Amino acid sequence: MRFRPCIDIHNGKVKQIVGGSLTDENDQAVENFSSVQNADYFAHLYQKDGLKGGHVILLNPPSSGYYEQTKMQAVKALMAYPGGLQVGGGITAENAAEYIEAGASHVIVTSYVFQDGEIQWDRMEGLCKEVGKERVVIDVSCRKRDGEYYIVTNRWQTFTQVKLDAEILRRISAYCDEFLVHGVDVEGKASGVEDELIEILSEQQQIPVTYAGGIGSLEDLRHFREISHGKLDFTIGSALDLFGGTIPYQEVRQYR
Repeated sequence: MRFRPCIDIHNGKVKQIVGGSLTDENDQAVENFSSVQNADYFAHLYQKDGLKGGHVILLNPPSSGYYEQTKMQAVKALMAYPGGLQVGGGITAENAAEYIEAGASHVIVTSYVFQDGEIQWDRMEGLCKEVGKERVVIDVSCRKRDGEYYIVTNRWQTFTQVKLDAEILRRISAYCDEFLVHGVDVEGKASGVEDELIEILSEQQQIPVTYAGGIGSLEDLRHFREISHGKLDFTIGSALDLFGGTIPYQEVRQYR
C-alpha cells in the first residue's frame, strides 16, 4: 500500500475541487483549495520525499480558454520530476508521446477509450502501440447508478454503459500497467471511503490499483487499509494539510 500524491490543475492553478461539481460550462467547479504555488513546487516536494507515481491531472478540456495555462502547469510539473509523475486529462494516442517526452512516466486515459458509452478496444490498442502498455494507466473512475458502479467520463460528467466489475477490470488490464479509480460520489468531500467499491477493486489481482475519494482522516486511512487488505495504493487530495485539510502530509508520505 503506497501513497500516490496528486497535482490537480484547474484554470491554470493547482486546486482541490469537489469532483462531482466539475462542469465544462464556464469552467466551473466547487473549490476546496486553490494554491498560490505553481505545479512544479509540488513536483519538487514529492521528488524530495521519494514519492513516485503521483498524478498530474488537467481538469480543463482542450476546448477551454484556460487549457493552455493548465497544460503549461502540468508540463512544468513533469519536467521538474522526470519519470516520477503520471499525467491525465485529454490524453489521446496522438498526444500521449508528447507528455512522455516531457517527463511523464505514464499517461492516464479515460474519455479517449470510453466513447459513445462503450469501450473502444481499438483505441486501447493504439495507445499501447504508441507509448507501450507499460506506460498506460486506464482511469476507471465511477459513480453509482441503480445500485451498481458505472465508469464515468468527460471529467466525471457522463455515465458510460460499462459496469465496473472484476471481469471488465481483467479484460482492460491487458492494455495497461495500472488502474486509477476515483470514487466520484465521495471525491473531494472527505466524508469516508466507498467500502463496496474498494472491495471490488481489492479482488483485482492483475495490476496495481490506486484508489481516490473520501479519505478524510487518519482513521479513514486505517479503515481503508483494513478493508483493502493493503492491496490498493491510495491518494488524498482535499483532506491533506498540504491542500488546506487536516491529515498531516508528514504522516502519509511514509507510505512509499
